[in-house]
Amino acid sequence: MTLTTLLLATAMWSGCEKKSEFTYRTAEAVVQDITTSVTATGTIEPVTSVTVGTQVSGIVSKLYVDYNSVVKAGDVIAELDRTNLMSELSSAKASLNSAQSELDYQKANHERYKTLHEKGLISANEYEQARLSFIKAQQTLTNHKENVKKAQTNLGYATITSPIDGVVLSKAVEEGQTVASSFNTPTLFTIAKDLTDMRVIANVDEADIGEVKEGQRVTFTVDAFPEETFQGFVSQVRQEAAAESNVVTYEVVISAPNEDLKLKPGLTANVNIFTLEMKDILTIPNKALRFTPNEAMLSDGETIQNAEGKSKVWVKEGAVLKAMPVKTGMTNGTLTQVLEGLSPGTEIITEIQVVMPEGEMKQMNANPFMPQPKNRNQKKK
Repeated sequence: MTLTTLLLATAMWSGCEKKSEFTYRTAEAVVQDITTSVTATGTIEPVTSVTVGTQVSGIVSKLYVDYNSVVKAGDVIAELDRTNLMSELSSAKASLNSAQSELDYQKANHERYKTLHEKGLISANEYEQARLSFIKAQQTLTNHKENVKKAQTNLGYATITSPIDGVVLSKAVEEGQTVASSFNTPTLFTIAKDLTDMRVIANVDEADIGEVKEGQRVTFTVDAFPEETFQGFVSQVRQEAAAESNVVTYEVVISAPNEDLKLKPGLTANVNIFTLEMKDILTIPNKALRFTPNEAMLSDGETIQNAEGKSKVWVKEGAVLKAMPVKTGMTNGTLTQVLEGLSPGTEIITEIQVVMPEGEMKQMNANPFMPQPKNRNQKKK
C-alpha cells in the first residue's frame, strides 16, 4: 500500500487556528487468491470401527489381544469357559437320541396298526391314534435336532474372533470376568479397521451450513500438534440437526488421511472449511468501493470527475479525482474480485486520513468536513 500525502487548506476559525492535514490512502489492484471459510470444532474417529461382543454368557477364560493389538479377520481374540455350553450340547444330543428311539417305536407301531386296520381287525379310531403318535414323534425329533444345532452354535460363540482386519482400540474385559448376554450384547472390544484413514465429525452452526458442500477443501489443527496443519475434504453433509442449549448444529463428515498415524481417535479438531476459493484473480480492498470524495476534500485546483455505474473506485490523476466504473464478482468480506474496469497495479483511493491540529489522526472515507465533536481541551468562547 502506498501513501500520498496531500495538504489541504482549511478555514481559519480565529486567525490563529492551525491547518488540518489530509492524507489519501491508496492500494493497488492485485492479482491474488481469495478464500472464505467456515470454522467449526469436531472429533477425530476411524472411518470404520466395530464393537465386538458375545451372544452367550460365561466366564472369560482367555484373552489373546490387548490395546493396540493388530488383528486379522478370523483371528481368535478371546475365549469363554465352555463347561456349561458343552453340558447343554450333551443334554441336547441325549434328548435327540431319545426322540429318535421314540420315533422308531412309533413308526413300527403305526405300520402294525395300519396292517390290522386294512384287515378290519381294529377300528379306524385306534388306527388314527397310532398315526397321530407317529406324526408327533417326527415333529419332536425335528425340534430336538434344532436344539442340538443351537447348542452347537452357542458353543461356537464361546470362541470370539475378529470380524475385520484392524487395530484393537479398547478392551472392556479381563480374564476371569463374567459376561452376561441378555437383551443387550456386552461389548468386549472395539476394533478400528484402518487408522491411516480417519475422519472428523464436525458440528457446523446452522447459520453456516448452507455454504458447506461435499468436496470442499478443509484444514484443521489438533492440540497434540499445534504447529501442524492437516488437510482433508468434506465427504458428507448430514441432514439431521442436533440442538443443544438452543444452538442448532449439523454434522459434517470430513475425510482426513492419516498416513503418518499422528491423528488419534478422540482428538478434538479445530476445523476450517473453505467454502470459496478463487485463484489468480484481480482484487481490490472492499473499502475502496465505499470511498466517495466530495468538494470539501479538494485543495485549490483539484477537481472531481465522476462517472455512471453501480460500482466504482477512485484514482488520482494529477489534480483530478477520477471515478472508474468496475464490474465486481465474489467477495470474502475484505477483498472483492474485479471482473472489468481495472488493470493490475492500478492505484485506487481507499480512504482519507485527517490529521487534526492537535496531532490526532482520524480515518475518513467520505467528507472530512462533517461536524466533529469538540475537543475537550478546547476552551469555550
